[in-house]
Amino acid sequence: MRIAWAITGAGHLLKESVEVIESLAKSHEITILLSASGEEVLKMYGLYNRLVNITGGRYRELVSDSSQKYSYPLTGRFSLGKYDLLVVSPATANTVSKIVYGISDNLVTNAVAQSGKGAVEVAIVPVDLKEGPVDTVLPSKLELNKCTKCSTCDAAIACPNNAITPYEEIDLLKCTGCGICADACPYGAISGGKIVTIYMRAIDIENTKKLDDFKGLTVFKSPDDIEF
Repeated sequence: MRIAWAITGAGHLLKESVEVIESLAKSHEITILLSASGEEVLKMYGLYNRLVNITGGRYRELVSDSSQKYSYPLTGRFSLGKYDLLVVSPATANTVSKIVYGISDNLVTNAVAQSGKGAVEVAIVPVDLKEGPVDTVLPSKLELNKCTKCSTCDAAIACPNNAITPYEEIDLLKCTGCGICADACPYGAISGGKIVTIYMRAIDIENTKKLDDFKGLTVFKSPDDIEF
């Protein structure tokens, strides 16, 4: 199969999506599409390079929103039916709402719109499926209750991207999730993979339900549920 896989800016189900992509890349051609926020979040969670390592060559590209400018020429492949399937996983509430209301103002939403024109099937994994609490994983975080404010912050010195303001926070736009800072801090004040509970909004759940009305588009609970 020739598959396109789009990633948007959610941490929830992100690692699971990357793992499925890696597995599929062993036997299928996969083009990976990244929204601007999707690219940022992949780097925050230390997953970006895993995708770089499995791409190379036509129909095995890693394509970012910024590289496509404003006309998103690559999405013309979808209107021509060049792919067997487009997967959007994870799909943020923002992405879902744009799809529902016909807005195609970035690489991912353009790909979905053009898939409809080219009869390319779309599988989407929204992060907002039902109201109520959902556990999700955070990227690296400075735990202030554990920070002892050492005269010299070993974690800040060790960070290769200068992403840490000592005793204050980690700049996630600079962080690449390498984990070097966590190893350097003698007091365990840097956490990675912390589980937190977030709450889904009713309006986002309502928009997700509207996806069921789209011909050629199927909603899945997890990337592992998609059949290839």
